[in-house]
Amino acid sequence: MLCVLAVLLYLYISAGIRVVETWRQSGRDRAQVTSLQREHAALVAEHAKLSSTSTLEGEARRLGMMKSGEQPYVVTGLPNN
Repeated sequence: MLCVLAVLLYLYISAGIRVVETWRQSGRDRAQVTSLQREHAALVAEHAKLSSTSTLEGEARRLGMMKSGEQPYVVTGLPNN
């Protein structure tokens, strides 16, 4: 009878330990999901910013590109700051 009681006690304790470990893991997973959701929102905002027409045009102009049909001008003789 004592052996049966010992086995039952072992089973209850091991199940309790697994429940606590699962609860702790779920807390870590929730924290990671929250972090990943924040990162996703930031990346979506950055994507929207970078794919806007004004940003694309600004980057193209910074690289020296121009629209077809535009007249390029070169300004020389400016004073040094």
